[in-house]
Amino acid sequence: MGGMLTTPLKLVGRWALPPRCAGCGVLVGEDHRFCTGCWGGLRFLGPPWCAGCNLPFDYDRGPDARCGACLAKPPRHAGVRAAVAYDKVSRQLALRLKYGRRIGLAETMARHMARLVPAEIDLLVPVPLHRWRLWSRGFNQSVAIGAALGRIAGLPLDRAALARTRATPSLKRRGHGARAKAVRGAFAVPDRARVAGRRIGLVDDVYASGATTDAATRALLRAGASSVTVLCWARVLGSDD
Repeated sequence: MGGMLTTPLKLVGRWALPPRCAGCGVLVGEDHRFCTGCWGGLRFLGPPWCAGCNLPFDYDRGPDARCGACLAKPPRHAGVRAAVAYDKVSRQLALRLKYGRRIGLAETMARHMARLVPAEIDLLVPVPLHRWRLWSRGFNQSVAIGAALGRIAGLPLDRAALARTRATPSLKRRGHGARAKAVRGAFAVPDRARVAGRRIGLVDDVYASGATTDAATRALLRAGASSVTVLCWARVLGSDD
């Protein structure tokens, strides 16, 4: 009986809330799809890239090639796997999720992030918000993305593995040094047993300077995590970083 009702209910739902482009909101054929214009405006990331931080290269430099930044200072993390470059369309999705509370966009992002999740990852951990910011915003976008990614990739999500121990100021319009200082010591692992020996996928929405995820990675590694790979929707590239 339940199966007989599924199709009519879906038809009613599609009539009342027709699928819309995840980028601009125009009508499209299926949920979590993009219109032609928005799809063409996305730059999907992948190899060839830096063996250290996964920064995309213009051409294949070999499997062990590293960018200048990684050669100068190897990162603590095991790479930054971002689905797309941060640009007009990807930025719009991030803002609609974070401030517009369009929770369904978390699954849209996760569907494209899933292709880059390393096979060795065995636990997803979202970047936490401080309790005051969580209270004012109402939800944590990284948790929403992580929950969707966990369902798609078949991985567990531990929302309590990492905690934000103090409120930090907005990192917008701050230089890299100021960002790193602002988040230094802002994360802690309440229970080391939750992360010890685990190969963690640290979930966030946007990777910009890397200050926040670097601080979170440091806390996880100090607590005994085997490795930490950053998994995110969009990554700021070039002069926008």
